[in-house]
Amino acid sequence: MLNTLFKALLVGTYLLALASLFVALPMGATPVVQNLALALLAVHVLECLLTFKYIKSYPGPLWLSLVLALLFGLLHWMPLAKAAQKASADPKTP
Repeated sequence: MLNTLFKALLVGTYLLALASLFVALPMGATPVVQNLALALLAVHVLECLLTFKYIKSYPGPLWLSLVLALLFGLLHWMPLAKAAQKASADPKTP
């Protein structure tokens, strides 16, 4: 539930930044929202570089996993990392 809330907040931030390119936001929030969205994207690009081994373990297409990682960052790759750790910790039975 909290994960969904954080994802909605991220999408809302990106949508506000996109809208601010066409319409001025109230109370001079336009540059703040745009800079916040750029900072989030920059951090998520860095995350993609550092956690690519988990991102590529996504069961769907790699391009989709990269897009999701750019949008949501650790909210996307952290469950993949936990699943990979759990899979490596489980004893393999023949």
